[in-house]
This record gives sequence, C-alpha cells and structure tokens, in this order.
Amino acid sequence: MGQSASTAAIPSRDTHRSKSKSTAIISPMDAEGSESSGEITDGPPDYMRDLPDDCLACIFQSLSSGDRKRCSLVCRRWLRIEGQSRHRLSLNAQPDLLPMIPSLFSRFDAVTKLALKCDRRSVSIGDDALIIISLRCRNLTRLKLRACRELTDAGMAAFAKNCRGLKKLSCGSCAFGAKGMNAVLDNCSALEELSVKRLRGIADGAAAEPIGPGAAASSLKTICLKELYNGQCFGPLIIGAKNLRTLKLFRCSGDWDKLFQAVAERVTGMVEIHLERVPVSDFGLAAISNCLDLEILHLVKTLECTNAGLASVAERCKLLRKLHIDGWKTNRIGDEGLVAVAKHCPNLQELVLIGVNPTKSSLEMLASNCQNLERLALCGSDTVGDPEISCIAAKCIALKKLCIKNCPVSDHGMEALATGCPNLVKVKVKKCRGVTCEGAEWLRSSRVSLAVNLDTVEPEHQDASTSDGGVQENGIEFPPVPSQIAAPSIASSSSGRSASFKARLGLFSGRSLVACTLRRWSSGKSSSGSN
Repeated sequence: MGQSASTAAIPSRDTHRSKSKSTAIISPMDAEGSESSGEITDGPPDYMRDLPDDCLACIFQSLSSGDRKRCSLVCRRWLRIEGQSRHRLSLNAQPDLLPMIPSLFSRFDAVTKLALKCDRRSVSIGDDALIIISLRCRNLTRLKLRACRELTDAGMAAFAKNCRGLKKLSCGSCAFGAKGMNAVLDNCSALEELSVKRLRGIADGAAAEPIGPGAAASSLKTICLKELYNGQCFGPLIIGAKNLRTLKLFRCSGDWDKLFQAVAERVTGMVEIHLERVPVSDFGLAAISNCLDLEILHLVKTLECTNAGLASVAERCKLLRKLHIDGWKTNRIGDEGLVAVAKHCPNLQELVLIGVNPTKSSLEMLASNCQNLERLALCGSDTVGDPEISCIAAKCIALKKLCIKNCPVSDHGMEALATGCPNLVKVKVKKCRGVTCEGAEWLRSSRVSLAVNLDTVEPEHQDASTSDGGVQENGIEFPPVPSQIAAPSIASSSSGRSASFKARLGLFSGRSLVACTLRRWSSGKSSSGSN
C-alpha cells in the first residue's frame, strides 16, 4: 500500500532562472525522507518530515475516518503512524473477516474500542474470529456486537478471559445466552456499562438461568436492557450492582414491581431511571422513591402508573431535575401528580409531558415553585390552550426553551410569549392549528432575539395520536423519549434543509407561507440563523 506509484508535482524554488514554474516528480516514499535515496529533490522544504510522530498522530485523531484512510496512503510513515494512533475500529463482522484479522490488528495494534457489526441477513463471524481478536487486543476496553448470531457462550467465555480490562459491553441481536453473559461478568471485574438488546440465547420462563451478579457487579454504573422477553433474569445483577447509577429498561416483560422492591433495599444510589413500556405500577414507583439521589426519571407508556405513584417519588426524591412523562392519553397522570412534583421538587429544570393533560392550576404551581425550570415541552395535551400558555409566560421566569405540539393554542398564546419569559431563547410550535404564520412572524418581530420555529400540517393529515411524536431539540436540551425516536422529529432551526424549513415555504402546509418567509429573509431576522 505504501509503495504505490502515485506522484506529486511540487513547484521549483529556483524562480530566478525562469519565470515559469518547473516541477519535480517525487514518490511518496521520497516525501518521507527516511525512505528516500538521499538525493535532494528540486522542491519546497518538506515540513511534515520534521514533524514529530506524536504531533502527526494528534492531527490524524482530529480527522474523520475517511480522511484518515486517505492520509494513510501518502507514505509508509503516515501508514504506520495512522495505524498506531487509531484507538477506535469498526469492522464488518462477516466470515471473510477471519483471515484478515492477524494483518489488521498488526497494523491497528493500539485499538481499545472495537465494533463488530453484521447485517441481519448475513452470516456473522464465529467464535474462532472473536477469540483471535481477543488475543490480539488484550487492552480492549469497549466492545460493541451487532447481529453476531454465530457467537456462542463458549466464544464469549474465551473472549472474557483474554480481555479482562473490558469496561463497556454493548450487544444487540446476538444468539449467545446466560452462560456467555455470566462469563463476562465473572472475568471482567472493571465493567462499568452494560447494554443488552434482544439477546436471543436467554430462555423464557422458569428455565431461564439467572444472570449475575459476578465480579463486575461492584463496578457497574450503567445497565440498559431492551426488548428482552425475560429481562428479569438480569435481576441478580441489578440487585447486586450496589454502585449502579443509571438503569434503563425498554420493552422488557416481567414482574418488575417485585424486582424494584428488592432493588430498593440494596441499590439506593441511582440518579437516573428510564422505564418504557415496562409492566411497573405504583408499587414499583414507591420502591423507586427509596432512591433519594434520583435526578432523572422517564416514565414512557407505563400504563399502571398513576398520580399516586408519581407523588410518592416526588415526595422523597427532592433532587429531581429532569422529568419525562408519556401518559399515552390514559389520563392516569395529571394535575394531582404534577402538583406533588411542584411542591417537593424545586430543582426541576426540564419537564416533558406527552399525552398528559395538565391544567392552569398545576402549571401555575410548577411555574411558581420550580424557579429553575428552563426547558418545557407540552405535546398532545388537550387542556393546554392560550390561558395555560399565558400562565407559563407570566410565571416561568427562568424558561429558556419551550416546545408546544398538537395543543389547542392560537396566536393569542404567541402574543403572551412576546412579553413573558424574559430568558426565553427558542420556541417550537408544531401541529397547533390555531397558530398561523402571521402570529409566529409577529412574535419574531416583537422579540428579535427569539428563535421561533413553526411547523404546520394540513388538517386532514393531522394524526390524532400525535402524542407519539416526541420532542427533539438537537438531542441536547430535549432528548427524545426513547419510544418516539422512529417518529417524525421536530426539525431543528439550525438545519437549513430541515422539514420545518420546507414547511415555512409552504411545501408541506395548507397555508401559503412564502410571503412571510420572504419578508423574514429580507429583514435579516431568519430564525434559522439565530440558533
């Protein structure tokens, strides 16, 4: 690869002899210096030759993967340094990878983070390939496995014995089972993060072998389980992870109320809990309330959770600062639960309500008591209209970002925002039929520093179940509720070709938005440039 016949044309320094630029043809090997024949070429000085290897490695690490690959073809020195400085590697985990493993990891001998991904329709690598990789990468700290269905418990056990320094393991759609997972937990005592999705080798029902706790239980800080038919077999691991900080459960069946009661007795230091479509009720929430350090709570489509359960968490978890609730239009969580949050959680900074119907009374109490509330999202709420928005505008002094979706809000609500919320920097309005382009434009002109993003749809195309739309604000201030990721997102105003941009041009809207958009451009107040 380094002995390619590519050439480079370099201008001559001898400009006194001729006004035209002469060129000297050199090979990449000559450009390196140490590989040259010793002859002085007619060209400018090669500053890269004098650059230390460590500096060149830092430059490579700041480049994209494609640029790094192209740079590695310049000369032997660059090929060597690029390989030795690469710590991340992602490989197509199909059987033809096996014969290339020795040469690959001879070049990339410093890899600590490895991803092995296979297409779901293809055959993946087997145990032999994984064992060879583990022998070549004993310093591996992170491993991601995707659709590696040919890996067995034996292969995972051998890997775990060779890579005992593993700190993060993520596996999805793999076929090994409890024995392979237990081998990792027994041998990788430094494991801090574990993410498991659709682990097909776990048996259902009473035949399931318990997973954990193992030697890694004391070091684990994050556990994420997704789409497991028998996720409760991880119960011993969760109970034994005394230093666990984050627990995320997505679409995992089982009796989680009973498990949470056992967890609450031993694991009380959790600060973040995500529950999505998990069979948990108020009994489980009462157990969660024993985590007095809890700061982040997501309740997404947990149908058995009511105001009473939310109140029990709010009364004891006074450090709560981020709360996401997707009530799925069940109306089991409403004013009563939100009032409890307002009374007991003064540190609340972010509140996302989807399919929940708060009224002016609960919103007013939240605004009055939660003086640090900076981010608020109201989606699919039938009770949030102009009076509620006016209340938010008058009371939420610290509010910086507001998202309103599929709520009965009109231009009058936009008028209230023109004079309220002094710290407001961004407003997103989507699928609110009462808000017109003229109303949004008036708000922009009234507060020139405010970024207003309006996205409308034709009434006949508006989905009644828009509470599933989620809230996304560049993935930072308003992280999407996990169940909403696949749904159409609210496009950020920072994207020049986003859906909301097209909507403002009238491509997706029943109204003509061209005129007001052109007026906004001509005045130089486009919201797309203010983010």
